[in-house]
Amino acid sequence: MPYSTFSWKTETGPGSRFNMTGRGLKTLSIATVLFLMAGFALVFLWVPMDADQGFKQKIFYLHVPLAIVALLGFIAGGVEGYRHLRTGDRRHDANSYVFIHISVTFGVAVLVTGAIWAKASWGYWWVWDEPTLVSFLIVFLLYCTYYPFRYAIEDRDRQARYASVFAITAGAFVPLNFMAVRMAESVIHPRVFATSEGGLPDSMLLTFLVCFVGIGLLWITLVKTEMVGKKVSGQVSYLRRRLHDDGSGGSVGGRIAPSVEAK
Repeated sequence: MPYSTFSWKTETGPGSRFNMTGRGLKTLSIATVLFLMAGFALVFLWVPMDADQGFKQKIFYLHVPLAIVALLGFIAGGVEGYRHLRTGDRRHDANSYVFIHISVTFGVAVLVTGAIWAKASWGYWWVWDEPTLVSFLIVFLLYCTYYPFRYAIEDRDRQARYASVFAITAGAFVPLNFMAVRMAESVIHPRVFATSEGGLPDSMLLTFLVCFVGIGLLWITLVKTEMVGKKVSGQVSYLRRRLHDDGSGGSVGGRIAPSVEAK
């Protein structure tokens, strides 16, 4: 999606409000890789095979964390949309957009891994009478309409306001949809966290939590990376406007960027 949709207030000189937000990104990336490596090492080398599904059940440690993180990201996008409407600060609108953008990407991964698991376990790529599967698809398709809805509005202020309203409404729908699914009588999709047998064994629960933290860190890393990219793009656009206003003439290439302190 075009970065130019967003604008940040930028200033130059001492105390500039426009700063990179990449501080800690390297450390965050390393932590993400370590947690993911540790999680999948536990999956393949330590955690026992599932008694019913065997090896194919191990995709659970990727599929379920992706789904949880994606849904939490959608809700976080709604929270940022509310903060934008409340304060008028466009940074919250940008945060809302990036949260939703990354969560939609995770949603694609959820649907793909879910289809693979369904084919391996049930012999079908999709089961339409399973409420958990269908409910996530509904949420995913709802958020796919966020992009055409947003970019159908040319005025940036109206675009940001309407997109925030969408984010809030859709974000509120996510937990309501989840509660409706939990109350449904599912005869296919497993309930691994609330069963009469007590849920996951300790080894599987620990492995799941490590994978969940790794996927959560991956989401945060991707969000932070995209925000840095958008702020760089915003700074370049700001410099182009300044050069144009100063009568410097000529087009400004994308490589012209000042030296800034990376956070």
